[in-house]
Amino acid sequence: MLRSFAAGALTLALTLSCLATRTAAQGATDQVTDFTLDNGMQVVVVEDHRAPVVVHMVWYRAGAADEEPGVSGIAHFLEHLMFKATDNMASGELSATVAANGGTDNAFTSQDQTAYHQRVAADRLELMMRMEADRMQNLALTEDDIATERDVILEERSQRTDSQPGALFNEQMRATQYLNHPYGIPVIGWRHEMEQLGLAEANAWYDRYYAPNNAILIVAGDVEPEQVKILAETYYGVIPPNLDLPDERIRPAEPPQIAERRVVFRDARVAQPYVNRTYLAPERDAGAQREAAALVMLAQLLGGGTTSYLYEHLVLEQEAAVYAAAYYSPTSLDDSTFGVYIVPKPGTDLEQAEADLDAAIAGFLEEGIDEEALERIRMQIRAQDIYERDDVASMGRMYGRALTSGLTIQDVQDWPQILQEVTPEEIMQAAREVLDRSQAVTGWLMPDPAPAAADETAGEVSQ
Repeated sequence: MLRSFAAGALTLALTLSCLATRTAAQGATDQVTDFTLDNGMQVVVVEDHRAPVVVHMVWYRAGAADEEPGVSGIAHFLEHLMFKATDNMASGELSATVAANGGTDNAFTSQDQTAYHQRVAADRLELMMRMEADRMQNLALTEDDIATERDVILEERSQRTDSQPGALFNEQMRATQYLNHPYGIPVIGWRHEMEQLGLAEANAWYDRYYAPNNAILIVAGDVEPEQVKILAETYYGVIPPNLDLPDERIRPAEPPQIAERRVVFRDARVAQPYVNRTYLAPERDAGAQREAAALVMLAQLLGGGTTSYLYEHLVLEQEAAVYAAAYYSPTSLDDSTFGVYIVPKPGTDLEQAEADLDAAIAGFLEEGIDEEALERIRMQIRAQDIYERDDVASMGRMYGRALTSGLTIQDVQDWPQILQEVTPEEIMQAAREVLDRSQAVTGWLMPDPAPAAADETAGEVSQ
């Protein structure tokens, strides 16, 4: 049982001068305060007093792309293991305590970050900090924990990746896109390396990255910054930093692409073949987000729904496809990807579908931007931003993902206005620079022509 909190020991040990100045996004309603503890832990408070609810999150600047060669999946593996016993809590006690207090909790791992979060009543914030701070420093893993949870992540890979042709196809696409950068390695890991993950690898990852100076605490909801600072200093501020942590997250760089790359993935389980193409594309950079904003608008104009250029031309007008779209994820530490795909109508082979896709992209580059369509998308993005700010968990994720991807609070607050201000000329310039087939990966997902030999031919990749 965790010790009760001695409130008397934490009387007004804080003054407003210790807090950073509150800032608000231009045209937004969120109030954000941030400060840094003496041990290097950044704390961000997002106030929303409309309901007595709080979301408590700890984000670590460590994801799958930070793994050493040969231990793929260790970041995700440790995420699972963090719910095991600590020196002060039994295995599973944290989640059980959250549930007993009427809350929910979870965690996730991505390429650039690992995050742990709870949503509870505002008066349970201290309890969340106490437990989360405990597992930041006192995780007590055993060999039995390793064996049990390793089976869990292997089964997760079986269900979510190995049994899904589309997931396997996407995995091969990313591996082909990133020849040298670790974004080409799946977050869950390669199976043959996951099978070898042990206690030593888990403890090494934990000791290296799970430190306050590598973490960001985000508290969003019905809280006051002064209250959060008192609690954060009490529970997180006493944890020593890792002084051996590198100052920068330096990863292998991707070499210039000098040849078009192709993936042909055949699997007997494929019911609907399609063509997918990805282009290496810049991400949002601190203080320089306009190019990424242009790509966000490009993805919407080109393939963001049933009124987009690709859908109208390939599905509605030409009836060459049953679906066509474009996509882009701007928030990452290193170069992201911009993608397009086409699902051809039955009876159309993928060679023709790819030709149809190329012709539509060429048509867009020639015709340029429909101003009415652009204004409609601006309005949709404004509405989406309002909806996201209506949920404290969404707000916490927005700041957490950005800050662990190298952006700043100011970048997050500037982003909605930058999206509104990006010009048609900037969008078309981004399109011409990114949509270069000679610097892309084009993939075909298709049924295996010989189902009886599926075990031998599934997953064929060509470059």
